[in-house]
Amino acid sequence: MGKGITIYTHGEMLPSHGYPELKKYKHLYGNYGSAWHNQKVEFAKFPGAILMTTGCMQRPQAYKRNIFTSQQAGYPGVGHIKNNDFTPLIEQALALPGFKEGSTIKDITVGFGHHSVKQNLVAIVEAVKKKQIRHFFLVGGCDGKKGSRGYFTDFVDKTPMDTVVLTLACGKFRFNKLELGKIGPFPRLLDVGQCNDAYGAIQIAISLAEAFGCEVNELPLSMVLSWYE
Repeated sequence: MGKGITIYTHGEMLPSHGYPELKKYKHLYGNYGSAWHNQKVEFAKFPGAILMTTGCMQRPQAYKRNIFTSQQAGYPGVGHIKNNDFTPLIEQALALPGFKEGSTIKDITVGFGHHSVKQNLVAIVEAVKKKQIRHFFLVGGCDGKKGSRGYFTDFVDKTPMDTVVLTLACGKFRFNKLELGKIGPFPRLLDVGQCNDAYGAIQIAISLAEAFGCEVNELPLSMVLSWYE
């Protein structure tokens, strides 16, 4: 696998494989890590350099020398990238061993931002007219760390097979490894993106309303959102 750098942003970089400017790089082929509250364990095991670009940073522990911040992110005693000079980050990445071999825990489909959904509106509308899709759920948000929080996992797992689940932010890690199947060519779970892509979810709702000639509040759409604890 070689040496590497992890980019960690608010809401995770899992959907980065769907971003055109990142997707064009063939060496970006995997994702490491999960929700923000797991970083102390996951970063401690990561044999590379880490770049924090926005919030959700916890106090670094054994990996303090391997983590760097940029833009608005920052922490006392942690190296900060200035003037887009990533030399310290790159040097640390090269000095660390990296993963000796790759491993695939789960293949997860991403890339369902509002632009992608809009491109498939005709097929989505047709699926609704054929009653293949009966309802849409938007399930996501900034999830907490308590293992007992099973509501969102149970909710998504029990959604009927003729419904579609849109998700974004860290809340997705509660259920994005569930086998939910497909409706026609579409996975039943559509990853809209990170926390900052909430705007995209709104655009999807607006586009659906325009396609069906109704108001947003008239759509067969339910929002089930979490926020920390």
